[in-house]
Amino acid sequence: MDQKKIGKFLKELRKEKGITQEKLAEKLNVSGRSVSRWETGSNMPDISLLVEIADYYDVDVRELIDGERKSEMMNEETREVADKMATYAGREKNNLLRFVQICGIAGIVLSILALVLQTITYEPDLRRSGAIFATFAVFIMTCVITLYVTGILQKISEHKKLVKAIKIATIVILGIGVHYFIVIVLVIGMAMASVRGAKVEVTNNIADYNTYIHNGKGNGGGYYMGSFEELGVFPEHIPEGVNVEEFQLMYYNPWDPQYITYMTIDYEEGYDEEIARLKSIGVDNYEGIYSVNGEPDGYDLIAMDSDEYYGFVYAMIPKTGDLQKDDAGSVSENTRITYVGILFCNYSLDVDVHQYLSDSYILPGFDATDNNPYREEMLK
Repeated sequence: MDQKKIGKFLKELRKEKGITQEKLAEKLNVSGRSVSRWETGSNMPDISLLVEIADYYDVDVRELIDGERKSEMMNEETREVADKMATYAGREKNNLLRFVQICGIAGIVLSILALVLQTITYEPDLRRSGAIFATFAVFIMTCVITLYVTGILQKISEHKKLVKAIKIATIVILGIGVHYFIVIVLVIGMAMASVRGAKVEVTNNIADYNTYIHNGKGNGGGYYMGSFEELGVFPEHIPEGVNVEEFQLMYYNPWDPQYITYMTIDYEEGYDEEIARLKSIGVDNYEGIYSVNGEPDGYDLIAMDSDEYYGFVYAMIPKTGDLQKDDAGSVSENTRITYVGILFCNYSLDVDVHQYLSDSYILPGFDATDNNPYREEMLK
């Protein structure tokens, strides 16, 4: 079958009729572009239209297919067969188009639902952003296919002003989408660079106490200060005349600051005043947060400031039965207080708490590892 030859023949027949492509398109209920494609040989009329075209031009269907006139006209039997074929093809086409239309509409609905769900639960992440843009692309393609098979796209294409407006709107939407995609990629890239460049800082120098805690290293007004009013449990300053037996602070800031710190002070003076201050703070309801189920073994909590998002700051003293005996064998009066802070955000720590804090100071059951049960529950 020579499509170019057929197209040339169709063009000759139309000119013999003395009509334009637009008039013929109206007669056959198709678009002017379809007629143009037939006559250039880039496309062929549907089989359901062949009999109608043949009747209009008063030629044989076989002449249309061969692209030239024949000496004999198609007999009635041949015409009947062609009519039946055209009717059958038309039914098959309508059934197929109906199925495609249903699938297209279902695809549009599902794409919209997927976009809504992904947007509601969106967190800055390159893969999630890519998934949203991929879903949006599928949504656009499904819309175009549905408009095409329903014939709406063909009707729209005949209105030049509307087509121009759609093109402009599409370019604007794509421009906005590309802009936000670039912004998201840059933000995520900066975040990843920040995480990779962040280093764990550990200090045992008590002189760094105010540098990290009260001045809020890396976080303006203070990470503790922002999360726990006036730092609460930890003393505002290291008192004079006390013996700081141990101090360590781990600081890590991949994106948000994280602290694991402990300090034990032997109060030779001012012990009763400090105990009174801590007891005025009290112990809040901390059990259950990050799976914690009690006090550290061998210690009594005398102050606790807990937060369901940020973690814990607490002070404790040895239980009476665990106090050391002096050289004479009598139990010495306790003057030691241990302060502990485990602070983070987003419901998980990026470091191993056991690496920076003695197990004896950790609250029993504490679990802030990635995907810990408490985090999973809070993010439902």
